[in-house]
Amino acid sequence: VLSEEIGCGSDEIIGMELNVCDTQPSCLGGGKNEFIYSGRLDNLASCYCALKSLMDSSKMPEDLSNEKGIRMIALFDNEEVGSNSMQGAGAPTIFQAMRRIVDSLMHQSMGEGALERALTSSFLVSADMAHALHPNYPDKHEEYHRPELQKGLVIKHNANQRYATSAVTAFLFKEIARIHNLPVQEFVVRNDMGCGSTIGPILASGVGIRTVDCGIPQLSMHSVREMCGKEDIDTTYKHFKAFFEMFSDIDQKLNVDF
Repeated sequence: VLSEEIGCGSDEIIGMELNVCDTQPSCLGGGKNEFIYSGRLDNLASCYCALKSLMDSSKMPEDLSNEKGIRMIALFDNEEVGSNSMQGAGAPTIFQAMRRIVDSLMHQSMGEGALERALTSSFLVSADMAHALHPNYPDKHEEYHRPELQKGLVIKHNANQRYATSAVTAFLFKEIARIHNLPVQEFVVRNDMGCGSTIGPILASGVGIRTVDCGIPQLSMHSVREMCGKEDIDTTYKHFKAFFEMFSDIDQKLNVDF
């Protein structure tokens, strides 16, 4: 089948990586077309919002005229199988990228420990989809931690560090939402149930960077056809764009008394 598709002899194919995926295009549905149905919303939806917000927050020279940091996104492979691959978050890609950025700016006399200081002052938004409350299984969520569709990004907390969110990183991320009047939800898994994880703890511990774990609420995660709220995509884009535009200023004003 492959040789016929690509127009070669079967003996010319010496190796392959072949994955089967749903080819149906994404679509809107629901009584008011309020839902998005698509394959691989987890985690292409977050990747789309991150990329579009980065582009739109940096369109014009004046958008960066007062920027004190470096705006960037990182999109990794193999998150669902542990991230321990050359192209996964477990690889040193982020650390190497930040080191090269700092090295390229060293002519500006940044001084000793420039890389370490850059890492300490940086901030990571680890964006991975979140499990929304399923109407048929409400007992799967704590009573006051039930993410709903169309109610905004979900900030994830876990005492066992399955998520990397802290009180400080959650506050900073929520403060940006408050200023822009954007809805935010918070989630803690039931303490008698297992908790998934993200690349947040991998990068927070491996690189040493402040991190908040968040995600767009969705249903049917990991199925061939996933579902999320249309408004949540727009809200997430606005939240990420505001983060790019405001983080440097808000972080400078932040005074944490430990």
